[in-house]
Amino acid sequence: MSTKEKKARVLSGIQPTGILHLGNYLGAITQWVEHQAEHDNLFCVVDLHTLTIPENMTAAERYQKTNEYLALYLACGIDPNISTIYIQSQVRELSELTWILNCVTPVGWLERMTQYKSKAKGLESIGTGLLDYPVLMAADILIYDTDLVPVGEDQKQHLELSCEIARRFNGLFGDTFKIPKITMPKLGARVMGLDDPTQKMSKSVGEKKPGHAIGLLHSEAQIKKAIMSSVTDSGQETRYENASAGVKNLINIYCAIKKTTIDAASNEFSGQGYGHLKKAVFEAVWETIKPIRAKYDQLIGDPSYLMKIAKIGADRASALAQQKMIDVRQKVGVH
Repeated sequence: MSTKEKKARVLSGIQPTGILHLGNYLGAITQWVEHQAEHDNLFCVVDLHTLTIPENMTAAERYQKTNEYLALYLACGIDPNISTIYIQSQVRELSELTWILNCVTPVGWLERMTQYKSKAKGLESIGTGLLDYPVLMAADILIYDTDLVPVGEDQKQHLELSCEIARRFNGLFGDTFKIPKITMPKLGARVMGLDDPTQKMSKSVGEKKPGHAIGLLHSEAQIKKAIMSSVTDSGQETRYENASAGVKNLINIYCAIKKTTIDAASNEFSGQGYGHLKKAVFEAVWETIKPIRAKYDQLIGDPSYLMKIAKIGADRASALAQQKMIDVRQKVGVH
């Protein structure tokens, strides 16, 4: 058994909707890159989940966004020689396992999910996929015998449900699925919306509302305009403990990129005014995003290379999934 196979298996992924932004990068992706050699990592572009509200995205848009996110994973530093990078829909066994898990998951468990209630509110017609979203997520995790699943607070309920589904299946059919450990990792900076620093920077809002988010594919001019127009207040207080939420957000971004402390940044910008702070934040952000954009442009211009990386990753993920499904089929008694 190789050293890699002995490492704890970790599954992470992002749904390819909206714009991948600075908050995603500083809050999660930088941590993926920094620690990718420590675990047996599977990094997934979670495209099947975008179908839960199918009218939100055309087939062409879904295909384009999936490739965009795949290229961005690589441009941000995920190394295919170390980690498994793949597109969710290319592992066909996931759909089979989702159906089997559907049959052991009580509807009441799904109806109590907070995100389902939130997303279903106001919809004239609710697709089964929106309700069933957490079962597909459970299949994603359980099919690979995942050891660790790092999640933010907004996904914790879904991950707890995955563990409950695994326990119910094991209780009905015998020990089959590993119960994954849910970890609340110490993530990087929590980046807030530039237009509303009381709300977390959002992929979906950022796509619709200029000035809300700093997209990893935004131009230098777009990034500069968003930062220089960001919400602060009518004063000029840059001492962190006395600053407004908007100023604190800018200082947090600066500290995360420059790897400096709040105190050091507060001293650096003390008495300089908001214009100076915003200019320094813009320069730090652009210095970070510029090489990502350059690498992305190179990758997206070579679709055959991207598909080669996706196939290698999908082949490895599929091999794990196929092995697990042999056991699952035997346990439930299907061919």
